[in-house]
Amino acid sequence: MSDHTVGGPGSPEAMPEWAKANSIAGELVTETLLEYDGGREVTVYVPPDRPEAVVFAGDGQEFSKWGRLLESTELPSTMIVGVHGLYDEMSRLREYSPVFDAEQFTAHEEFFVKDVHRWVRSHFGVALPIDRTAVFGYSAGGELALALGLRHPDVYGAVLSGSPGGGFKPTVKMPTWLPRVYLFSGTLEPFFLDNATRWAVALREAGADVVMNEKDVSHGADLWRTEFPLMVAWAFGR
Repeated sequence: MSDHTVGGPGSPEAMPEWAKANSIAGELVTETLLEYDGGREVTVYVPPDRPEAVVFAGDGQEFSKWGRLLESTELPSTMIVGVHGLYDEMSRLREYSPVFDAEQFTAHEEFFVKDVHRWVRSHFGVALPIDRTAVFGYSAGGELALALGLRHPDVYGAVLSGSPGGGFKPTVKMPTWLPRVYLFSGTLEPFFLDNATRWAVALREAGADVVMNEKDVSHGADLWRTEFPLMVAWAFGR
């Protein structure tokens, strides 16, 4: 997998050459979008074949690399769009959860849902229907995925949330239009397991299509990486 940073929107070296049909590995393309926070990097995993599905996520500096996990599978060709997150945990929470700083969350939300999507359409020529578009996250990012998915079911047909944080909680009255939701957590991370279970119960009671998966592990990237291909298979399986 190659990894390169490009200059500005529309720079030709960043455009995917879908005609490279002989390629067996995807590429990582990183660009700074200026519409938010003085400039925020977004890294995209561009699969070797034209995408049949797309997953948007926070913490993109790490998550976008997970495209390599899908390359040896029979899953549909999937583009991963990773918006880089902040390393300071409190600042990250203000962007990822509407309960800590509603104004900051809304600004990040607009960048994520509008500006980043617009850039993906114009830069890569990728605009897929709702049922081929998902939002993913883990830990605080799992909280972000739930918040964005529930607030924008017209954009994301599936929410893939691992070990979600506990700030954003189900409301008594849930939205009438709900995306499909895949939740997972480790049995050795009780705080996050409780959060995931709370969401699974509330969403099922509201009539959503929900999967809840548990594994005998603790909080960490090994759990989330292992589960990611299963989530993509559930969301976009042929």
